[in-house]
Amino acid sequence: MALLTAEDIHLQFRGRALFDGATVAVEHRDRMGIIGANGTGKSTLMKIMVGAMSPDGGRVTRARGIRVGYLPQELPEATSGTLLGSVLATAPRVADVSARLSEVEASLAAETDPDLVLEISDELADLHAELADLERRYAKHRAERILVGLRFKDHEFDKPLSAFSGGWRMRAALAGLLFQNPDVLLLDEPTNHLDMPSVHWLNGFLEAYPHALVLICHDREFLNRHAERVVSLELEGVRSYRGNYDDYKVQRALEIELLEARAKNEESKRKELEAFVERFRAKATKARQAQSRLKILEKMEERIVVVPIARKVVSLTFPPAARAGDTVVDVDQVSHAYGEKRVLDNVRLAARRGDRIAIVGLNGAGKTTLLKIVAGELSPSAGQVKLGANVELSYFAQHHADILRKDSTILDEVWRAKPDLSQTEARGVCGAFLFSGDDVDKKVGVLSGGEKARVALARLLIRPGNLLLLDEPTNHLDTESAEKLTASLESYDGTLIFVSHNLDFARRLSTKVWDVHDGIVEVYPGSLGEYLDHLAALEAADDGEPAGSDSSKTGALVGGDKEARKDARQKAKQAESERRKQKKDLEKRVSKAEETIAKLEAEHASLETALADPATHADPTKSREKSVRFDVVRRELEAAMAEWEKAGEALAAFGDAVPGLG
Repeated sequence: MALLTAEDIHLQFRGRALFDGATVAVEHRDRMGIIGANGTGKSTLMKIMVGAMSPDGGRVTRARGIRVGYLPQELPEATSGTLLGSVLATAPRVADVSARLSEVEASLAAETDPDLVLEISDELADLHAELADLERRYAKHRAERILVGLRFKDHEFDKPLSAFSGGWRMRAALAGLLFQNPDVLLLDEPTNHLDMPSVHWLNGFLEAYPHALVLICHDREFLNRHAERVVSLELEGVRSYRGNYDDYKVQRALEIELLEARAKNEESKRKELEAFVERFRAKATKARQAQSRLKILEKMEERIVVVPIARKVVSLTFPPAARAGDTVVDVDQVSHAYGEKRVLDNVRLAARRGDRIAIVGLNGAGKTTLLKIVAGELSPSAGQVKLGANVELSYFAQHHADILRKDSTILDEVWRAKPDLSQTEARGVCGAFLFSGDDVDKKVGVLSGGEKARVALARLLIRPGNLLLLDEPTNHLDTESAEKLTASLESYDGTLIFVSHNLDFARRLSTKVWDVHDGIVEVYPGSLGEYLDHLAALEAADDGEPAGSDSSKTGALVGGDKEARKDARQKAKQAESERRKQKKDLEKRVSKAEETIAKLEAEHASLETALADPATHADPTKSREKSVRFDVVRRELEAAMAEWEKAGEALAAFGDAVPGLG
């Protein structure tokens, strides 16, 4: 039996049917990802499933006794109490049992009848046993461990929840949900307010989560990691696919391909039938056959194959960037503080032409501050930033959406960013960012926050310059649009510096990492994926400490002692250098083996053709020579294939799969 079912759901929104008979069921230990373009109703469906919104028709049912936990995208209202107290208060039944315990204790104190005293004592014992069990299952240390995993500090546990910023209150709400351990956990964009270390910790927590999980997330990697079933809100309705997001993409593409083939065949058959009817309907000898085919045509009209319209996603092509000098950005002894808190201390950095730099670190460490200083939007307390020769800088941040002119249309705002665009080109840019038709004439003032962010991003990316600074550019995009933006930026040939908690975006685009922590910025000469891999290796070797604990010596991403981190990083760099050398040697072995295989295969094919020709065997000497050479080439080819497989398997262990080796 399903734990939670939304059955035959109907909902009209702004004059269109958002859901028309949709059914979604959550099974025991389900791992479901809900996907769909922005505006298709992902969050609405989740709200209906948890009872936060009522549909126009249909029903939602729950299995008896199950507990459902829900994290919305919207910021929960600040509540009274402390951070730790707010998490502990989410424990189910603890408050009810404690209240009942107080009532029973008061009744026992006032009761004099021996029989009633015995009866009340039995109930009191049962309540004490139940409370002890609840306190064991929802222990204080477990709540503290979750808070630490989400990067709260020990000294903040007794801080009033109302004193935290909106993003940190969202984390507190998430901590409360994880602490409850509900039978069905529904999370709507849980990574939006998390930094990368917290996303890293949440990944581990959810992988071990023993109950059903329903997830909306625009981060492809996060979805792939946790979804085992995808519910997709397609134009033709709600569809379900087995596997993760990548599996869905393959299945969906095949599904559309098959539908297109069926539609093509049906159209061809229809034309043949129509031609026959048109040609012979007036001939007495063929009238019966014509009528028969006419009936077939009528039935075909009833079961016409509909091919889904391709979903609109963000898509952009970048022109070649103007060539800048070798050093694009020079950060020279930059320091910055907010009151007593010093987030950057005498920082020296350089970005070279073509660098793709991911800025990582805990929330509040100074990532956005560093980006703003590089952009020239914030003056540092000390030091300076110099841009190189011929550098044209462009900068996107979420707050840029707030400076759009409210009385302008979307089309006007895009045009204002690049006045030399033709109307067709300007509309094309709007369409690339999911604004088409009459949408382009909407006033900015009536747009949602996400829509405004897309307009701001469109304005920037139509003239990106040769230095592009991006602060969380995927926050208001759906999964497929975030993926397409990532793919578009892979073709950008300027210098890219960005902050993003989207693991797929950051892994695919980064070639260097700036790790901001404790007022300093450490430079790692590799992609974010390689950086996280070597941090994970350090975690595993860190005296048995679990990933995410405060005592882990893996740098700013997982906390730890400053001197221990420095020593660990030095060792990690040495290990990484050796790793890179081994990887390079293996790549050479694979490449050499492939060249040898190509030559031997060509000779093998040539000899095979010759030996199949009777003319070859007319000359015994020539036939023998070719037969001997054929055996030699076959053995050499087998040896080369074995070498290629061996080197390829070793290379695959470094995370670089070789075609044909799985």
